[in-house]
Amino acid sequence: MIVSIFAPENIILQCTVFIISSVILLLLTKPIVNKFTKKDKKLETNAYSIIGKKGIVTQDINNTLGVGQIKISNEVWSAKTENEVKIEKGTEVKVIKIDGVKAVVEPITVSSEVTK
Repeated sequence: MIVSIFAPENIILQCTVFIISSVILLLLTKPIVNKFTKKDKKLETNAYSIIGKKGIVTQDINNTLGVGQIKISNEVWSAKTENEVKIEKGTEVKVIKIDGVKAVVEPITVSSEVTK
């Protein structure tokens, strides 16, 4: 607007000043906008929300045969182990990661207490 006062007949100069000032203002305000809109909290949903949870084996887990299921919070998941360990039905397991559509689990070792 100021440029139009000093050079009303020069539209090219007005457009050039507008474009340059717009780019400069965008670059200067972007960090401020990112500060207020950027969220560091990650909401874990669906499959990734079960990592670290405990479950119970409902079908024997055997990586060689590609079978196995666990139940966590009333949900049934396909499961496998990280190595070739077979886990029997009824064993308590912990989910360590998700690999595709299967939960990768490890059996929870129960420390035996010595009774006196």
